[in-house]
Amino acid sequence: MARDALDTTTRTTKRVRDPNTLSNYDEFLTTQTITNFEIDFQQKCLFGRVDLRIRSISQTGARDIFLDTSHLNILKVIIRDHPSTWDLLPPKEPYGSALRISLENGVPKDELLDVSIDVKTTDQCTALQWLEPAQTSNGKHPYMFSQCEPIRARSIFPCQDTPDVKSVFEFNLRSSLPVIASGLATGVRDSQPRENGEPGTSLYTFKQDVPIPSYLFAVASGDIATASIGPRSTVATGPEEIEGAKWELEADTERFIQTAEKIIYDYVWSAYNVLVLPPSFPFGGMENPVYTYATPTIISGWTVYLERRILAAVRGESHRDFAAIIGWKALSDAIKHFGEDHEFTKLVINLKGKDPDDAYSVIPYEKGFTFLYHLEKLVGQPKWDKFIPHYFTTFKEKSLDSDEFKSTLLEYFASDTEVSKALQQLDWQSWFYSPGFPPKPDFDTSMVDVCYDLAGKWERKSDSGFQPRANDIASWTANQIIVFLERVQDFKQPLGKEDVRGMGGIYKLMDSRNVELLSRYFTVGLISRDEEVYAPTVDLLGRVGRMKFVRPL
Repeated sequence: MARDALDTTTRTTKRVRDPNTLSNYDEFLTTQTITNFEIDFQQKCLFGRVDLRIRSISQTGARDIFLDTSHLNILKVIIRDHPSTWDLLPPKEPYGSALRISLENGVPKDELLDVSIDVKTTDQCTALQWLEPAQTSNGKHPYMFSQCEPIRARSIFPCQDTPDVKSVFEFNLRSSLPVIASGLATGVRDSQPRENGEPGTSLYTFKQDVPIPSYLFAVASGDIATASIGPRSTVATGPEEIEGAKWELEADTERFIQTAEKIIYDYVWSAYNVLVLPPSFPFGGMENPVYTYATPTIISGWTVYLERRILAAVRGESHRDFAAIIGWKALSDAIKHFGEDHEFTKLVINLKGKDPDDAYSVIPYEKGFTFLYHLEKLVGQPKWDKFIPHYFTTFKEKSLDSDEFKSTLLEYFASDTEVSKALQQLDWQSWFYSPGFPPKPDFDTSMVDVCYDLAGKWERKSDSGFQPRANDIASWTANQIIVFLERVQDFKQPLGKEDVRGMGGIYKLMDSRNVELLSRYFTVGLISRDEEVYAPTVDLLGRVGRMKFVRPL
């Protein structure tokens, strides 16, 4: 039963380090989350029950549990099989409303509570996107997918919506269409027919035994087909795209996993799968457990650093530095967007009272990569490579902050006099808290120099008599063409319309199916006000939702 009015001034808790949660995770910790939901495509909602197993960590026997919610319909709260008193506190945007569950007595430290909450999402849910059949590739069925990062899980179910809390998960999801979730599939059962010719539903179940934070809760449902792309990997996408996606991914997926295992440790999620979402997915990807969400366009510091280490191991160091140069360009654009003195250009950001979405950019990824790259060079790669698995093992299934990373690094190398001295002399304060640009590394520029050289020829074309040919870029990677086009975008004097069209024709850019290339080429044309790119640009924006492409165009 809901409680109409309660004194909210009596809540006293010790300081928590995540300012973007309303939960009292310093007094209670979620250890298990079971979601029992039906996916309703007609009403565009999820409804059902979430079961939370919560452990008291309070020394004083706290009597209130506070959970994060946002625009949720809370229907009932049950604790130990009995209705519980609860209320929603006034909204505190952008963090939503705290769900306060009142307990009759204080809960001793380490005692477990089983809390069940009946819930239904609303049309203001920020974590779910519902697509009409026309927005999918074959136009036959609707589609739904979630995106809970950074603090949107609270709009699906009450939770401690912070990366500081991790729990194991079970997913029991009923739908009329195939379902994928961020756990290992445990079966499909209990098919139920519907009346009036409506499609029946089945119960899709998944289990995640590795504790994860709430923002890694992921679910998708639609006309989804699957195919094997390796001994422990599957790709899932629309039936019409499945063969193409399989061809794109099966050659390298297992090799990349094995390379990552050599750098860190054995892959812990059992399966590495890829869900290729419809083109309207607004992000480049989301590294959810078991199923990485990706867009058709692909086919924070450690993330990018390890991606590039894998790239170096598979293709060579020059490719890693080339990717880093592309990243530096993205970092520069993001810093210019915010302004060099802006809080959001720091590596360690103060998000107190701020919406984490407002801070979203490539800065933590690329500035974080630059810092780790600097540490690798400072320590020396052989010694650094021994620290990497130690670091990930130390914090396996845990959360940490920058100070804990620093202390772990210093402690690991404490017995190495030379490295320890170098780390002690490092300006940690500036790396962590100074806004703007970090020191630029001395990258290997061999792969980028040819791109800049060709761009220079185009810039001087009217004076030099340069005659472009298709073989100018015949041996280039797609990323080299991207760097070339981005350099052209920065010309002080834009290309003339005829040169834009000539470039597109000679290099067959208009024929490309690579959205990375198309978007850069269309940007060149838009800067030059070439009317011939207007219609294809509109068409691209109608098909692709990824913010990386939509915003610049």
